[in-house]
Amino acid sequence: MKEEEKRQLIEQYVSAYNAFDVDGMISLLHPEIEFKNISGGEVDSTLIGKSEFRAMAEESKAFFKLRKQTINRYDISNDRASIDISYEGVLATDLSNEMKSGETIRLDGRSEFFFKDGKIYRIIAVS
Repeated sequence: MKEEEKRQLIEQYVSAYNAFDVDGMISLLHPEIEFKNISGGEVDSTLIGKSEFRAMAEESKAFFKLRKQTINRYDISNDRASIDISYEGVLATDLSNEMKSGETIRLDGRSEFFFKDGKIYRIIAVS
């Protein structure tokens, strides 16, 4: 894949994510998608396949009234791309005693994307 094709796939994915458009996200993924989330240096979720990804994406929609990833930087090479992001989300439900509905979460992170057959094959989200 060309660099611009990778960039377009990532931008479409982030746009669909921000819009809570699970079908839009899924349409960009390879059937054997692998997803890993790393938070504070610990892997807190891993999944394989579109059905597992869809279930996670649908479940996570309920946690937020609003969410937005902003891409701050790209690093694209060979079969991978990395983006630095700023994230802001407004909670739709209480997540803990410290994180209540209506509160805003802000954090910076990085997402790594790998590609196969013109689709996103692996995503590693790090925050």
